[in-house]
Amino acid sequence: MTDRDALFARLRRRPDVEDATLLAHDASDALILDEAARLRKQLGEVVVIGDRHGALTLGALHDGAEHVRAHQDSIVGERALDANAAELGPVGAGGFTHHRLDASLVEGATLVLLQLPRALDELDEIAELIATHADEQVRVVAGGRVKHMTMSMNALLGRSFRHVHASRGWRKSRVLHAEGPRRPGISWPRTRRHALLGRQQSVVAHGGAFAGTAVDIGAQTLLAHLDDMADASHAIDLACGTGVLGIALALARPELQVLATDASAAAIASTRASANANGVADRVDARQLDGLEGVPDASAGLILLNPPFHLGATVHTGIAERLIADAGRALAPGGELWCVWNTPLGYRPLLERVGETRQASRTPKFTVTVTTR
Repeated sequence: MTDRDALFARLRRRPDVEDATLLAHDASDALILDEAARLRKQLGEVVVIGDRHGALTLGALHDGAEHVRAHQDSIVGERALDANAAELGPVGAGGFTHHRLDASLVEGATLVLLQLPRALDELDEIAELIATHADEQVRVVAGGRVKHMTMSMNALLGRSFRHVHASRGWRKSRVLHAEGPRRPGISWPRTRRHALLGRQQSVVAHGGAFAGTAVDIGAQTLLAHLDDMADASHAIDLACGTGVLGIALALARPELQVLATDASAAAIASTRASANANGVADRVDARQLDGLEGVPDASAGLILLNPPFHLGATVHTGIAERLIADAGRALAPGGELWCVWNTPLGYRPLLERVGETRQASRTPKFTVTVTTR
């Protein structure tokens, strides 16, 4: 076992969901670092984008990087990196800083390590940012698991970089190298108008936001019940994505205040932009949080939840379980939790732990329930 392997073996996912089937690293992390090491003897300052729980950031520092500028979309991922750095001691102490996905992250950078996102829109936004603001000599080393990579990724990187080529595969992983930035400028976020509940609503989305500028079917299914929801003065859009649910509620109820929360930085930036585009920014407070942290117990009269059912590329109920439990903690006596979920996942027992639960609608694909504490 190499020193880096020993480092990886100590990594944990906490405070993200942990179980025996989920790891804090995979072979693509090692391959990205190996391919980067072949580019230069001294790593100097490195930019890391999309690190999941710290493997790339701490691995780069272990391999000799002087400093790492890191961007992770998930606040849970940020905290996992911090926790792993503290656990490893000297390897990560003071060696990295967290950054938003903006020019300050990549300005002047000559080496960017990237865990390839599954969403092409997210990759497009990241590629544009690097190619617009990084050094002319920047090299991008972008890796992932082969089963999640497509030729579309090569083509998309080619829109922002003059030269793109793939490494050989290794342990079911591969790296794409990109260089020669085209200076394309920034085209994100993007906006689309939708007719929802008899009114026009704008959805503004960054590349990493779930469903982008579309309105996913689950959200549409839950929106059909908007008039049936409790008449509360304050509501929470939990795991808000682009804020479609909370903003629709705010538009329908002019006196309502909405708290929209999501672990994703792209989601919160999208929700804020969407709230502004729809003229409700003064009544929709969007915050990047792990669930409903900081929300007092038994304080919420109305919570809307369209929970994710993936952890990365894995179908897993862990996040939904945590969100439902947190909603139950925050729900006031007599308050309502409206939830839409994929029917085959069977979340009803989890919801019944919160309170009395009834089915509002059901199709083979989606079920809408209302839970009263």
